[in-house]
Amino acid sequence: MANEPTAAELNGAQKAAVLIVGLGTEISAKVMKELNEAEIERLTIEVANLRDIPPKLEEQVVKEVSQLIMAQEYINQGGVEYAKNLLENALGKSKALEILKRLEGSLKASGFAKIKNIDPKQLVNFIQNEHPQTISLILTQLSHQQAAQVLSDLSPELQAEVAYRMATMEKIAPEIISELEGLLEGQFEMIGTRDLSISGGTKMVAEILNLMESSTEKAILESIEGEKPELAAEIKNLMFVFEDIVLLDDRSVQRVLKDIETKDVAISLKAASEEVKSKIYANVSERVADMIREEIEFMGPMRLSDVEAAQQRIVETIRRLQDEGQIIIAGRGGKEELVV
Repeated sequence: MANEPTAAELNGAQKAAVLIVGLGTEISAKVMKELNEAEIERLTIEVANLRDIPPKLEEQVVKEVSQLIMAQEYINQGGVEYAKNLLENALGKSKALEILKRLEGSLKASGFAKIKNIDPKQLVNFIQNEHPQTISLILTQLSHQQAAQVLSDLSPELQAEVAYRMATMEKIAPEIISELEGLLEGQFEMIGTRDLSISGGTKMVAEILNLMESSTEKAILESIEGEKPELAAEIKNLMFVFEDIVLLDDRSVQRVLKDIETKDVAISLKAASEEVKSKIYANVSERVADMIREEIEFMGPMRLSDVEAAQQRIVETIRRLQDEGQIIIAGRGGKEELVV
């Protein structure tokens, strides 16, 4: 009988696959949602390559992961030295050093890690006198909600400049990241970990602006539009996608449909979710709903590009009506607005 493999013989991806299988479908699905596409693809391949997993191997992997989590919690509570002392007492000096060595790479990101726990208003005081490019880079490391709060508290001129730089941000040179890391480490304690993948772009700006008050959002977009209209248009389109129609109240949906041709509605629903279809049908008469269904049926197969074009025309109408104050898009940050 062949010897059973041990956790020490597996690489990181293989251990992750064993852990995913051991966690069960429901918990594993939640974990996978936190990974990027490349990580999901690699992990899926590893899981597919797994055969029978000996209980002892699964136990070893789970134990190893729990030790790493425990070490990370200790670091978050009192720093590396604090964690080292506790781990040595619990697991012995050799095991403690082994665990901390595995975390060493992520510990280097400590300068960025601390900012996610800082009150946005305090963070504004720290970064408001920095160069707009530095501020935009820092905001890419925050949650969208926190970034929206920070951006809202900056001066109007700085808001637009920072948003513009985030929207046009691409890959950042490692030496610049290291320099900013050093700046942050000089201000905050070295606690926790954070992935240093730097990515700005229009999608992130759109998601942040979606969380801000309409007046601030409008001022930022107008400023960007004055400098680069096509960039502002791209951000606007990303701020509201076709499936977001479900965020409109019934009165707003009815107002939008007045400006849309029935044929466009039918085409757009060819590739829409059931939730969107239900939203549309609930806001037209039964006769019109039947007409739309018949139109969809008689159309037959269509190119996806034609469907997406119809959906985009509807999105542009929604954005126009919102700019005119005739409809409200729910789910935005700030105070609620009412349009009578």
